[in-house]
Amino acid sequence: MTFRNFRTLLASTLLLSTLSSPVHADTLNSQSSLDRSTLPIPEPKIPHITILDARNATPPPRFEVKAPKKAPNVVIVLIDDMGYGHSSAFGGPVQMPTLEKLANNGLRYRDFHTTALCSPSRAALLTGRNHHMNNMGSVTETATAFPGQTGQRPNSVAPLAEMLRLNGYSTAAFGKSHETAAWEVSTSGPTDRWPTRSGFDKFYGFIGGEANQWAPTLYDGLNQVEPPKDPNYHLVTDMTNQAIQWLQSEKSLTPDKPFFIYFAPGATHAPHHVPAQWIEKYKGKFDKGWDKQREETLARQKEIGMMPADAELAPKPAAIKDWDKLTDDERKLFAHQMEVFAGYGEFADHEVGRLISAIERVGQLDNTLIFYIAGDNGASAEGGFNGLFNEMSYFNGMPESVEDILKHYNELGGPKSYGHFAAGWAVAGDTPFSWTKQVASDYGGTNNAMAVHWPERIKSKGEVRSQFHHVIDVAPTILEAAGLPEPKSVNGIAQTPIEGVSMLYTFDDAKAKSTHTTQYFEIFCNRSIYHDGWLAGTMHRAPWEMKPTHTIEEDKWELYDTRNDASLKNDLAQKNPEKLKEMQALFLKEAVKYNVLPLDDRVLERVNPTLCGRPDLMAGRNSLTVYPGMTGLTENVFINTKNRSYSIDASTKIPDGGASGVLIAQAGHFGGWSFYLKGGKPAFTYNLLGMKQFTIEAPDAVPGGPAKIQFEFTYDGGGTGKGGTGKILVNGKSVASGRIEQTQGFMFSADEGVDVGVDLGTYVTDYGTDDNKFSGEIDHITINVKPIETADKLDHDKLHAVGSLKKALSD
Repeated sequence: MTFRNFRTLLASTLLLSTLSSPVHADTLNSQSSLDRSTLPIPEPKIPHITILDARNATPPPRFEVKAPKKAPNVVIVLIDDMGYGHSSAFGGPVQMPTLEKLANNGLRYRDFHTTALCSPSRAALLTGRNHHMNNMGSVTETATAFPGQTGQRPNSVAPLAEMLRLNGYSTAAFGKSHETAAWEVSTSGPTDRWPTRSGFDKFYGFIGGEANQWAPTLYDGLNQVEPPKDPNYHLVTDMTNQAIQWLQSEKSLTPDKPFFIYFAPGATHAPHHVPAQWIEKYKGKFDKGWDKQREETLARQKEIGMMPADAELAPKPAAIKDWDKLTDDERKLFAHQMEVFAGYGEFADHEVGRLISAIERVGQLDNTLIFYIAGDNGASAEGGFNGLFNEMSYFNGMPESVEDILKHYNELGGPKSYGHFAAGWAVAGDTPFSWTKQVASDYGGTNNAMAVHWPERIKSKGEVRSQFHHVIDVAPTILEAAGLPEPKSVNGIAQTPIEGVSMLYTFDDAKAKSTHTTQYFEIFCNRSIYHDGWLAGTMHRAPWEMKPTHTIEEDKWELYDTRNDASLKNDLAQKNPEKLKEMQALFLKEAVKYNVLPLDDRVLERVNPTLCGRPDLMAGRNSLTVYPGMTGLTENVFINTKNRSYSIDASTKIPDGGASGVLIAQAGHFGGWSFYLKGGKPAFTYNLLGMKQFTIEAPDAVPGGPAKIQFEFTYDGGGTGKGGTGKILVNGKSVASGRIEQTQGFMFSADEGVDVGVDLGTYVTDYGTDDNKFSGEIDHITINVKPIETADKLDHDKLHAVGSLKKALSD
């Protein structure tokens, strides 16, 4: 046998061996044969190829994970801080034609529930597990060291987006993300729980509880980006444009690949920001007041089947005044606040409508499963009894009077405002229930309107579903709709089982018995338990109270039969004490099971990271050095200069012609400070809540060359929010000094941070130009703080606790 014949024989033998391998093309290409219980799905093992020449070998089929055939696209729309009785689609006064259209061509869910607070609801929605199992018992700003409260989602609780992505979906999130620990939102991360590390291929929005809709701190993926310099800019429109662009690109390039879009605008959370034309649509429509509005809303809810015919209004809280007992000024202001809110809600719905229209234009609407949820909790009563023009005044212990807010009547809703409506409108927005957001013991805090639309699957049009369901049920519904199993392992980590149940059975049967029979609720010790139509609960603290008036053991429980008392008006605790005891025991059982205990109503300790065991990047530090390019540093990752003496030392190089622009600034128009050069002259401006500015400016410009430019602040002491003396030095020489008569004792901003070399977002002061970037060179800037004096520290801690709790609760 010649060498050539031997080589041919050997090649043929090896080829036959390869072709007889157990890995076949049909096996590799069959999506139905994939084991999807482990994610990522392991690639099949392919034997080593021993054929020398590629022309004589057959390549194995490409391994690719695709979604199951006909798996639907999925869209979750989540409106922020909207009550059950707000939307016109569910009987309320806020016109939401997009929600109405989807509900009329799909299903309305009457008994759908959230957790009663923002981050917990979102974590539960996006994972299918209860909020404490996400370690999101409250918000990350009040996280503790206890399991269930750490603010960091465990790896054993993989998000729905990651499950879908690893099963062949394209995934994207737009708008609000408040599931990342506050101390992790910086360049240092870790970024494990940022949106694009939580299953989303694309994220465009803000990370935190709220954002200035006219000038937000924005992220595109992991990178902070500056919004366009457009006088008509609004974040809800921007995020909608981004979502449409992403959708069109995804369907252009991969038309057969399903998508998952999580669309979560900051609307209608404070600040209530909306273009003026939307406010104008509601002029005069709320002059009747919140009491009459509650009556009208309940009547409409009965008409459309969202409440039974015999439902009655539950009493509103005693602290909420009757409308006819208000002064003329109060009625004028409060009615306009609701006009702003209603315009905001309709505007947000309009933008949702643009997204839905885009889905229809690319031919995908019929096979898109849409969940439109109007509220991540009940309407917010955190504006207090008067509402607010600048929310930061409330957080700094300087509440605004009706007279104060009326001075800004025509600015409400616009870029110069950072407002919230009065608590009475929150109660009206949660009609027919008594309470609001935060109150997990009342349906006013938890019952939210939801419509589901999926033309290819849901044949019933405009019907109402009355089965009890919860946000943890959305994820398993999507998995079942897509034909996907619940994964047992994700990224090498064994998974905590999904705790929700699928709602898919309700799509076809309005009368089917609910499969979600038991559900606990707990937010800041307001707690309840639902079981087979019964609800037992207790309110430990009202939303406007900064501390409870009694101990946890002294809480008074109530009992309701929701099957015969939809609005929770008739407390049966005295008539049926045995049932109440049974329900209380069930709550404790569920609380142990889902890491709810221990209940924690502490105030001071929960806002002090050291005392409650929460990470603090600045712990033990009295100095911080920052560099050019560091922007958007929130107060959770920046050294605290409040209620103490401090200095700012900037090492710079000034060009021969002089320099202008910002060295370093914290926050913006609604409160903050800035150290900058204007016309070459160093200046420091302290902006007190947007109401008053204190500016210290040197008479001469800083000469060219290396320059150390300093600002020193000597705090007066004697409590929190006091004044002090400021001094500017250039190369060690004092060049200007002056008084800052009052300061903000607790916080500057909920969304704007510290910027080095520029002032982004809203500006602390008028720099005389839109381009405030420093025109010289900054090597570094060091902030040194002195300890808070003992007497002042006690006062500081008290205010810090109250202010932190207010802010955390508002998120």
